[in-house]
Amino acid sequence: MALNYLKKNKDSWNKRTEVHLESEFYNNKAFLEGANPLDDIVLNILGDIKGKTVLHLQCHFGQDTLQMARMGAKTTGVDLSDKAIEAARKFNEQLGLDSRFICCDVYDLPNHLEEKFDIVFTSYGTIGWLPDIDRWAAVVSRFLKPGGQFIFAEFHPVVWMFDDAFSKVEYRYFQDEPIVEFDQGTYTDGGEHLKTESVSWNHGLAEVMSSLIRQGIELLQFEEYDYSPYACFSPIEQIGERKFRIKHLGDKIPMVYSLVGRKK
Repeated sequence: MALNYLKKNKDSWNKRTEVHLESEFYNNKAFLEGANPLDDIVLNILGDIKGKTVLHLQCHFGQDTLQMARMGAKTTGVDLSDKAIEAARKFNEQLGLDSRFICCDVYDLPNHLEEKFDIVFTSYGTIGWLPDIDRWAAVVSRFLKPGGQFIFAEFHPVVWMFDDAFSKVEYRYFQDEPIVEFDQGTYTDGGEHLKTESVSWNHGLAEVMSSLIRQGIELLQFEEYDYSPYACFSPIEQIGERKFRIKHLGDKIPMVYSLVGRKK
């Protein structure tokens, strides 16, 4: 695949994970003491998951996966970064939970997992690392039980059209080519001297929804939001509890969207 993206992105996320684990942004100390990392957007579309099986794609080091286990679900998390999965397994043990974690590329998951789930879940900063949304939607569908739900929250593709300072539109909304970036630092605190190379893609709303529909997932709910629950952009301002906007753009652009789908 283009530009050996898997190796570059795995290396990038392994480096970021070391910084993220120690960051105030993720605040693992508070999480391990009981703080809930899930935001209201996700909690509202998840609903009551007690007793349900949940597959969490691109789970990073598993905070959300483990929180859903705290909420009574039986959870499985998947991520490309072996450093992240190693940390997730340690947290699972520390918390005395029974979540399972698998280290692999999303597209390769059918070679590592057989069962089907009540819910497939993924959120925030995930699909941009994947070149082919049809293949991604096929994986989502493959692991959903008939009648199972796909729960998805993601940064709005309009956000990814801008440069890092949100001073100009730098990328097409309909972005077919990979975006190669050489970054210093990461979206959390710490890691100012961290240098990474990554490959990503922009995916418009129609591309995402059409791919899901083609894979037999009907859309039940779709929402757009003019704020982000995470302060992971700059320049940023806080407008409420876990609500952030680009300071000079205010409420002019959508920042996040969510959808709920159901496997036919």
